[in-house]
Amino acid sequence: MKTVNSPVESLFEKLITFDKVLPKPIYMQVAEQIINLIQRGYVLKGTLLPGTRVLSQLLKVHRNTAVAIYDELASQGWVEIQPNKGTFVLVPEQHTAKITAPIQQIDQAYTYSKTTGFPFQTALHLAPTIQITNAKYSISDGKPDLRLHPVHQFSKWYSAAMKRKTLIPKWNRAGEQIHSIFENQLCNYLNATRGFHINPGNIVNTRSTEMSLYIVSQLLIKPKDVVLVGQLSNYESNMIFQEVGASIKTIPVDEDGLDVDYIKTHFVKGTIRCVYVCAQRDYPTTRTLSAERRLKLLELAKQYGFAIIEDDYDYDFQYEGSAMLPMASADANGMVIYLGKLGQSLFPSFQTGFVVAPDNLISEAKNYLQLLDKQGDLIQEQMLAGLINEGEISRLIKKNIIVYKQRRDVLCELLKNHFGDKVSFEIPSGGLALWLQFEPKISLVKLAEASEKHDLFIPKTILYQDKNTCAIRLGFGQLTEEEIEVVVEKLYRAYSQVVLK
Repeated sequence: MKTVNSPVESLFEKLITFDKVLPKPIYMQVAEQIINLIQRGYVLKGTLLPGTRVLSQLLKVHRNTAVAIYDELASQGWVEIQPNKGTFVLVPEQHTAKITAPIQQIDQAYTYSKTTGFPFQTALHLAPTIQITNAKYSISDGKPDLRLHPVHQFSKWYSAAMKRKTLIPKWNRAGEQIHSIFENQLCNYLNATRGFHINPGNIVNTRSTEMSLYIVSQLLIKPKDVVLVGQLSNYESNMIFQEVGASIKTIPVDEDGLDVDYIKTHFVKGTIRCVYVCAQRDYPTTRTLSAERRLKLLELAKQYGFAIIEDDYDYDFQYEGSAMLPMASADANGMVIYLGKLGQSLFPSFQTGFVVAPDNLISEAKNYLQLLDKQGDLIQEQMLAGLINEGEISRLIKKNIIVYKQRRDVLCELLKNHFGDKVSFEIPSGGLALWLQFEPKISLVKLAEASEKHDLFIPKTILYQDKNTCAIRLGFGQLTEEEIEVVVEKLYRAYSQVVLK
């Protein structure tokens, strides 16, 4: 005669599953599912659960695993194991309403809807740009090498910041001080390095340059406002402008950077909301905006009444001469909003973005930041304030510049040796990328495909190709000299295959 399982046994047999491949132990996977059944009301308080021998047979696991399942449930207070009587369900005291699923079928207890039951607004321009690859080597658009981050020193600095007795009182009384120590230190640092004459009321620090630009865009730009950018421009900044409904117009970039005269001849007063420009090197071409054009742009901004968003994304990496002072340092009319980043020689979680602008805009930006990031990171701020005060930030920058300059020189030499006159580029005076142009033109998509077959990944976001352009923004910062040599060799092999086809 066939044995009839109890309702609980049938429920366990039907609904409980586990995967031996997962790193989480089987007993934990099963225990979590039994807890879920109790929470949903499928197994009630006082229910006698199957014995460990029966449970092991139901789940086809070793009896020791069954014992471990019940021990885990008991340790969390979900069951009571009574010697010689069995294991009984307990329901811990509920401090919140119990979650039930009355409309779900029992076999849907572990499913979750993949789509919403209501409409919502999607943004096509925010489609992800991340690509998955298994290639060992990859090229970026100019990111720093995280391996240069001083891990051991930072563990000491971070620990010291956390141990300060003033930390908790500051966190509990956040916002009571008019200006924090970090804001004062950052202000002093920017005055010394960027030629500013600002006070802490002109600064707001954010998590990143992208967050800075997002907040500024929310405050500055209304739907259909015209934003001028360089002809190729930074896709991330364009996505932010598109998100607020801006109408993006491009203007030419030549050897002297953004063509300011083009603005005068193609636009009239009152039709431009802002101009986005890179302070040191145009993205992606690395062209530097000349001093003459900087003055013209400042004067035109005053005359036409538009704002200038000056993104100084790579100020820290200058190899020849001195970095050009930002336009914001010569702005007496409040026309420039300056975006920067502190700590690019550090691991990303220790970096911070900041905005420099007139007091009234900064005041509004801080109000907006309260909605996005009210908590902030006092530990990070205390640590960075100390690093500025002790001169560690400047020392790290100087130390890493030597490394990056050598990598730049190695890359340029290898490109000349391998490609000869098939490519053209100018040796950048700073930054972590160069503008590599191919002549004659080739299919960059095919080049990327061929490169991946050689274990080299080239993301689509650094490929620039149209009827006038065939170029790659080739980042070298994150690669060692040995890795650069391998990457150039693989790139040339892929190039040769594309040309021969």
